[in-house]
Amino acid sequence: MTADPRAAELLRFTTDVKRYPREFCLARVRDMLRIRRLEERCAELYGAGKIRGFLHLYIGEEAVAAGVLPNLAPEDAVVATYREHGQALLRGVSMNSIMAEMYGKREGCSRGRGGSMHLFDAATRFFGGNAIVGGGLPLAVGLALADKLAHRTGRVTACFFGEGAVAEGVFHESLNLAALWRLPVLFLCENNLYAMGTALARSESQIDLTKKAASYGLRTAHVNGMNVLAVHEAAKAAIDAVRGDGLPVFVEFHTYRFRAHSMFDAELYRGKDEVERFKQLGPIHTFTDRLKAAGMMTEGDFAAIDREALAEVDAAVAFAEAGTWEPVGELTRDVYTPSA
Repeated sequence: MTADPRAAELLRFTTDVKRYPREFCLARVRDMLRIRRLEERCAELYGAGKIRGFLHLYIGEEAVAAGVLPNLAPEDAVVATYREHGQALLRGVSMNSIMAEMYGKREGCSRGRGGSMHLFDAATRFFGGNAIVGGGLPLAVGLALADKLAHRTGRVTACFFGEGAVAEGVFHESLNLAALWRLPVLFLCENNLYAMGTALARSESQIDLTKKAASYGLRTAHVNGMNVLAVHEAAKAAIDAVRGDGLPVFVEFHTYRFRAHSMFDAELYRGKDEVERFKQLGPIHTFTDRLKAAGMMTEGDFAAIDREALAEVDAAVAFAEAGTWEPVGELTRDVYTPSA
């Protein structure tokens, strides 16, 4: 991140860990570790043939979900991309139902029909998991419009998407309508620099994505997405703003995925040395190092949190393994209605 020409602006939200209670900080470590251990196990299970189809891992980007999700209220809505396991988990979707969905079992949150890219849970108002690039943007606008028309004031619809979606026409249409109709949407761009496999500077003449959002009249912010407290601070300010006046906000989180775009990606578009450099900025170890230096966390604390996360993952795998396949006779359920 320090190589970014806007480094000074990106560091605007950098915060001192001592400004926060110890338990709050440990909770953020717990959130990030739950995501990391879940993702690592999913990669192993994919290699073993237990998880099939597509799988897009969030490893390296955990600070964004961990900084944003705790600031949202239960009545808010969340829309995400196909790299959504972390958002679903921290939104309150159980790891058991997520893992069962990965396996394709009917105990999964989408009855095993969606898999990795289509996690959905109405109870927590988590509306995908959307496989189409930019596909969640108009859904977020629709959810926010419904809230406005029903006079459900104070609600926020948070929409996560990658910087690759900025190249889609629906990005511009969605931001334009959100601004035009004065809708309470929080647009959260997770800029990991490469979209599927093309560097941002090779596909966009303007790489400051906040300028695109500002052109539609949205308030904007740049954030160091590798710093969980910076993300928390920026997200809280943005959510409070949307909740307060019902108008949209756009936040660009500068982050980096440590794994390939998907398990099928040969990753020929970036060098291993670059990935290793960014790993030095990893959100988990940099945050825990700061907490240890401040006397707010010990190695024993970290080990205990890690054991909890690994035990939760083990239980989720056991739940998925014991799950059931949907009977063939139910394959047309929710697909079509037979004529009378």
